[in-house]
Amino acid sequence: MTAVRALVLNCTLKRSPATSSSQVLGQEVLDALADQGVDGEIVRVVDHDVRFGVSVDEGAGDGWPAIRAKLLAAQILIIATPIWLGQPSSVTKMVLERLDAELSETDDQGRLRTYGKVGGVAVVGNEDGAHHTIAEVQQALNEVGFTCPAAGATYWVGEALHKTDYVDARPKPDTTGRTTAALALNSAHLARLLAEQPYPPPGTRDAATAPARPR
Repeated sequence: MTAVRALVLNCTLKRSPATSSSQVLGQEVLDALADQGVDGEIVRVVDHDVRFGVSVDEGAGDGWPAIRAKLLAAQILIIATPIWLGQPSSVTKMVLERLDAELSETDDQGRLRTYGKVGGVAVVGNEDGAHHTIAEVQQALNEVGFTCPAAGATYWVGEALHKTDYVDARPKPDTTGRTTAALALNSAHLARLLAEQPYPPPGTRDAATAPARPR
């Protein structure tokens, strides 16, 4: 079985050791991926001095290059974000802006280095906006080269204007558990498929549609 590694980026606004619902759901995604034979880790982005910008390295002290190295070593990237004002967190948007630099980074065959990597989303909040947040993040991940699987997101939202967060939700909702399991299963499956059959280099003809060579 093809080895697959995952990276979960927790895009909470809270520095460690503050409790984070995004951390809880991100860990649940990682646990579900482990059930599929996928190893991985969570990085809380605000614990690192990630600079604003759209390059792979914003200079001395920038925390993004170390995170990017983990990303490049992984086959699955999960963005875990809270909802603020119905949108992904500002940290999530900063991460997506840093990923924009990958549009200029290619392998020795001219493919984006993100090609062949799977992108998923985990969202928490105590207000509406989960579908909108998922749509924004998935579109951005796809635009910079990630492939999004079927059922490629999981989320939990509490009742609007109430104080219950996902860390306090008991018992854990079965619906979130099912979507987390589906996200993990489909992400692991897709990552292995792409490892075994990578995207073709730009300018070539896909092998499935190329005419058979004469024998």
